Amino acid sequence: MGPSTGGRARLSGMQKQVLSLYRGFLRVARSKSPEDRRQIESFVSAEFRRNSKQVDRKNFIYIEYLLRLGKKQLEQLNSPDTVGLSSMDATFSETEKPKN
Repeated sequence: MGPSTGGRARLSGMQKQVLSLYRGFLRVARSKSPEDRRQIESFVSAEFRRNSKQVDRKNFIYIEYLLRLGKKQLEQLNSPDTVGLSSMDATFSETEKPKN
């Protein structure tokens, strides 16, 4: 850790992508109704936290898969036709792991 990092470890490119995706979900949530916003924020927070605990940090293929899935879901949530989580397929489960 050098002086330019302010005492924090530098983030990898993949970590930056994950944080960017998380911020994207929170940004889109602000454009929804207060009830939907709370639901989206709660769901997204829980899913990111669950994946941070369950997914091996070295499983880059699966993390990349989750990033692609999350980006598709963010696009869907950002659509004017999507008012909240109830009108989209919001799944980030382990059962959707890609088959190698």
